[in-house]
Amino acid sequence: MPDQIDRLRGTTRTAGGRRERNMDDKRRRIFAAAANLFAEHGFDGVSTQEIADRADVAAGTVFRYASSKNELLLMVYNQDMNAAIDDGDRASAGVLDAVEALVALVRPILMISLQNPFTMVAYQRELLFGAAAEVYRAEGLELVARLERAIAARLVESTPACGIEEDVLAQEARWAARTIFAALSLILAAPSTGAQPTADPSDELRGQVAQIVRGFLATVQQ
Repeated sequence: MPDQIDRLRGTTRTAGGRRERNMDDKRRRIFAAAANLFAEHGFDGVSTQEIADRADVAAGTVFRYASSKNELLLMVYNQDMNAAIDDGDRASAGVLDAVEALVALVRPILMISLQNPFTMVAYQRELLFGAAAEVYRAEGLELVARLERAIAARLVESTPACGIEEDVLAQEARWAARTIFAALSLILAAPSTGAQPTADPSDELRGQVAQIVRGFLATVQQ
């Protein structure tokens, strides 16, 4: 009897492992299909059925892993954003000039947007107006908070000794970081708003970062 039980337990574990591997494989295929199709055709140019066909699964299977195409977009772009923040962290590490450090930090996000601007706009829309309980929206908003913390840290690191209290300096850096992120968001949204159609996004980013840094430094050095 113990041998029979052991065999049954082994069979159960093996079957469970196969099911988990099968689920992981489908999840990876759906994610890869969504990522590739969004890159090729943009968010609005892709249907859930096309994602299912590319992943070689039934359309209903897609909804076992994501409740909607919007959720798939959040999943894909959260990963891209996380990688972009990592890239920006590495590029800006050790850069002493505040403007150069911050431009290096946020430039990878701008590069994602330039590859497919309207898909980035759709991603921003989901972050702003998506369902409050959506787990991938919460994950995306935490990425925004992570980016703002990184911006604030770079500002503090590049600030000359000025005698200001540390907590005051940190608060001013947090406010400046939110302003820089807001400026970046407007630049990313420009394709859908039509604002300043002839402006070069990279030049706009550098100019606005420089202006915000000048204001920050003027405040903390008073």
